[in-house]
Amino acid sequence: MTTLDNSALAWRRLVHDLGRRLGKPAQLVIEGQQTPVDRDVLDRIESPLNHLIGNAMDHGLEAPAGRLAAGKPEHGQITLRARHHKGQLLLELADDGHGIDDVALRQRIVERGLTDAATAARLDSDELHEFLFLPGFSTREAVSDVSGRGVGLDVVRTQVQALGGAVRLLSVPGQGSRFVLSLPVSISVLRALLVELDGEVYAFALSQIERVDRLTAEQLQSVGGRPCARIHGSLTPVVALASQLGIDSDEAPASFPVVVVGSGAQARALRVDRLLGERNLGLLPLDPRLGRLRHVSAAAILDDGAPVLVLDCHHLGHDTDTGVATRRRSDGPAPRKRVLVVEDSFTVREVERQLLLSAGYEVEARVDGEDGWQALAAADFDLVITDIDMPRLNGIELLRRLRGQSRLRELPVMIVSYKDSEADRQAGLEAGADRYFTKSDFDDRALLAAVVDLIGAA
Repeated sequence: MTTLDNSALAWRRLVHDLGRRLGKPAQLVIEGQQTPVDRDVLDRIESPLNHLIGNAMDHGLEAPAGRLAAGKPEHGQITLRARHHKGQLLLELADDGHGIDDVALRQRIVERGLTDAATAARLDSDELHEFLFLPGFSTREAVSDVSGRGVGLDVVRTQVQALGGAVRLLSVPGQGSRFVLSLPVSISVLRALLVELDGEVYAFALSQIERVDRLTAEQLQSVGGRPCARIHGSLTPVVALASQLGIDSDEAPASFPVVVVGSGAQARALRVDRLLGERNLGLLPLDPRLGRLRHVSAAAILDDGAPVLVLDCHHLGHDTDTGVATRRRSDGPAPRKRVLVVEDSFTVREVERQLLLSAGYEVEARVDGEDGWQALAAADFDLVITDIDMPRLNGIELLRRLRGQSRLRELPVMIVSYKDSEADRQAGLEAGADRYFTKSDFDDRALLAAVVDLIGAA
């Protein structure tokens, strides 16, 4: 274990240098500098924190004249707080700038063609802020190496999730923004909640859990064809964990416990058989020969010698066959054309999925290349739309695998990526893509036109 002492000087120097470069004098205040941190965790979180500091300095803080006009001190302040809470490490990076302008952000989302004006008007702050985590997204027209609140935020989220953590963004107009990183205290030792399902024991990292609760069948209500329940004032989808893990799922009993993961609009309540309490688990990496096991991040051995799988909560509850539907529901005939969307960004995946569903296509969404490859092995599709930069298996390697199979060699594939150089485009087309779109120039009409051109209308 170590502390933030070793990195504090470098972060303060970064704030000082950026302040001089941008004409925004500021200071970095570190609270909880002696909080114990796993050395491996600190090493892997240093780059994401550098991204957040750069964004806070460039886009969060006002220039001195603007600060004085707003009744603030001329010098800005960046605050980094570290503490342990409920078995996890919390790192908060806050600035005392002008916060996020939701009106301007909403307008930018529409201008970029990421959604229409009517849909954008219905998005709350949490949903709007999700767009800031899109690769290459920025609220600015001109983007430098540090400009734009969105620059690097996709990298931050990817690297934090790779550690089994999560990122939340909170902002108050006129007062500033705050990023909260929830991380495991140690990579090798995990504080976990044990649950029982179908006679087997599974583990959830406490850092990925919002709360646990108990529901009754009478509390369930159907919303959009999926079971939901009001949990502490919020209507939350209720998903049988068994259905996520390929286990036969019975109807909900009269009373049952749930594990709530995700927050805000992304919250899901996972129904389990029993809650078994908290444990410290020594993590064991999965043998790479097993490949990527869906929804499983690691394994551990309990005190009695029994093995337990540690579940990855980031995508639990978003699968096709779980009640959180990814397929178009209709009383009419099933859509004729099936599209597989392979994208690790939740926001991009949902934008593409909703666009295709509205056009009448049947859609299955997967969260990375390895996940998409498993879907292709299990079912037939008329089209694949894939990102390039994804964990486990990137889009180029997925294309190469796909083109190497006689059954899939002629399957149309479209790439939608933030990489917009001619070399990147050429690499995608050489790997076998039929179309190449950049996320910065994403246009729903052009994308749908390309889909129709490749496989016809739904």
